Amino acid sequence: MYLLEASEVVKRYANHLALDNLDVQIPQNEIFGLLGPNGAGKTTFIRIINHITMPDKGSILFNGRPLKSEDIYNIGYLPEERGLYKKMKVGEQALYLARLKGMSKNDAYKKLKYWFEKFEIGAWWDKKVEELSKGMQQKVQFIVTVLHEPKLLIFDEPFSGFDPINANLLKREILELKENGATIIFSTHNMSSVEELCDNICLINKSKSILKGKVDEVKQTFKNNEVMIDFAGEKALFEEKLNGDYQLKSLNENHGGYLAKIKMNMGDDTNQLISKLLPDFKIRGFQEILPTMDEVFIKAVEQSNTKQ
Repeated sequence: MYLLEASEVVKRYANHLALDNLDVQIPQNEIFGLLGPNGAGKTTFIRIINHITMPDKGSILFNGRPLKSEDIYNIGYLPEERGLYKKMKVGEQALYLARLKGMSKNDAYKKLKYWFEKFEIGAWWDKKVEELSKGMQQKVQFIVTVLHEPKLLIFDEPFSGFDPINANLLKREILELKENGATIIFSTHNMSSVEELCDNICLINKSKSILKGKVDEVKQTFKNNEVMIDFAGEKALFEEKLNGDYQLKSLNENHGGYLAKIKMNMGDDTNQLISKLLPDFKIRGFQEILPTMDEVFIKAVEQSNTKQ
């Protein structure tokens, strides 16, 4: 079941085509990576979901029915460009923004107190926003984004300005939000965070979707038929055993043995390779090498640019 489905969405600004027949399906209760180079169209799509702008063509379904303006009460959006009022006090502003999302003053106050204690920022309640660091301001905006417990959360570069400790704190909170039933759109250029957090991704380049699917399946698609073997035995004999059937990419000493990176030919059977080595070597470890999401991102965009 999809919480949000976009079909053939088109958006043009003057002579610039921002989205070109974009199709995106975001499953319920998952973290969905919305990826792409700068200017690809991600922000335009997010603005359409939030009813900040409207598509020129296409449809968007929310919970199985056409997206309506009142659905913004079920959406929480943390933009990359933060939007807190610098001169207002933190607590006063948080209450104001919570009321805009339809919360009563009493409920908002209780939940804000809970979150401020959870993030250990209770002492900031009466401080002006301009007195806080960028990271502190972002904690406040994160709290305001999730406070009304929306069905859909959209985080655009949520770790920007955070040190590693606070970035990990936010990652844990995002995973907990998912565990509690939220669906999350996660837009970032940090591919290691995508590998840590995302279930599915959609990669947009030059206004079009060029790659989508489950993270593990996407990585399988871009694998390079390489394996890593950790073995104990004679180095020269190992090289001889490969005998030109396989390409030895690297061979390094490793805790009393060796670690070999091998490029296999398309269609080669890994069991056959292991069987060939087993009589003469102790195989201590074996794993298929999958590309990182950084490598997938670069390769997919380069392939897309070549085709266009």
